Amino acid sequence: MGLQQIQCSSHAFAAILADGSVVSWGDPNLGGDCSAVQEQLKGVRQIQNTCGAFAAILADGSVVTWGNPDDGGDSSVVQDQLQNVQQIQATGGAFAAILADGSVVAWGDPDYGGDGSSIQLQL
Repeated sequence: MGLQQIQCSSHAFAAILADGSVVSWGDPNLGGDCSAVQEQLKGVRQIQNTCGAFAAILADGSVVTWGNPDDGGDSSVVQDQLQNVQQIQATGGAFAAILADGSVVAWGDPDYGGDGSSIQLQL
């Protein structure tokens, strides 16, 4: 089938297949099981990882996450802000997304940068 990209968390892998879908394997608690979001993982253009979670940018600029919620695997608190995402970077326990308007949205463990509220005015 062919791969476009492969990423790893501390105990799992996630790969974008040639058709834009995703497969993951390894520790299911650390991103190795994407079955809960599998139907949403279509047209994936990039995957990023923390130690225990993955975030995928879809072709429409939205984001799908899975894995350990404490490591950014649950983006529900910021999901409505994750539109027109251009890029995602990560630390060991948090993600930061750059949006098309140049703003940044962060989520995950606050100790790893998951709460960017204190610097929003500087960005």
